[in-house]
Amino acid sequence: MTKLALFGAGGKMGMRLGANLAKTDEFETMHVEVSEAGQAAVREAYGIDCVDVDVALDGADIIVLAVPDTVIGKVAHGIIDKVKPGAMIFVLDGAAPFAGHLPERADITYFMSHPCHPPIWNNENTTEERRDYFGGISADQGIVNVLIQGPEEHYAVGDSVGKAIYAPVVRSHRVTLKQFALLEPGLSETVNGSLMKVLRMAMDEVVKKGVSYDCARDFLLGHMNIMGAVMFDQHQGVFSDAANKAIEFGIPVLMKDDWLRCFDDDEIAASVDRIT
Repeated sequence: MTKLALFGAGGKMGMRLGANLAKTDEFETMHVEVSEAGQAAVREAYGIDCVDVDVALDGADIIVLAVPDTVIGKVAHGIIDKVKPGAMIFVLDGAAPFAGHLPERADITYFMSHPCHPPIWNNENTTEERRDYFGGISADQGIVNVLIQGPEEHYAVGDSVGKAIYAPVVRSHRVTLKQFALLEPGLSETVNGSLMKVLRMAMDEVVKKGVSYDCARDFLLGHMNIMGAVMFDQHQGVFSDAANKAIEFGIPVLMKDDWLRCFDDDEIAASVDRIT
């Protein structure tokens, strides 16, 4: 088996990844966790103890850093001299490598894989699948990969790790590090997260003006479903003339004329800096 060191094994993401790694015999997983609570969580979940850093890194082929963006650079610099040549350091987000926080070392591979999360429209049938909103349990999802540095043949290795830790995975997409920064934080958080927050604020405002919470929520979520399905090519349909007119006049009220500048290089870089 391929030896894999999982750093942050007792954290929120580490426990998610560890649960999926425990289902495959492709990797021999060494769990590394600094907190006592995290160590206890690993012990309770898998019936095994976490190991020291040196034990985990001894001969490790893949090192997964399931730690927050703000400490990835610190952790990576702390272990870099103990990583064997040809090994892969695997990160879960593009922010730290995009910001240049990973240590320079030419003889190792850096790889990133991030989940798309299960889509709004899918073919899930069971209650468990439909309620797997985050992914990695039972609902199908896609993943996005970046071979940051390393030989081309290592892409398939990193992709196999991503498919294992985020399973079940139906599609994997390959992008550059710069393209991933456009996806996150640009598209998914700066734009999508902000607009979702605005939708909730708008719903709350309608409730304040006398519409019941249940009514407003049912009405909004239902319209999000059908209008989203048409907007994003899930359903062949058209909006009414009234809806198109409301959208035409609504966009300039809600959005600044230059809002697409959030995808400019300097804006993306500034956003990543704030995250890391």
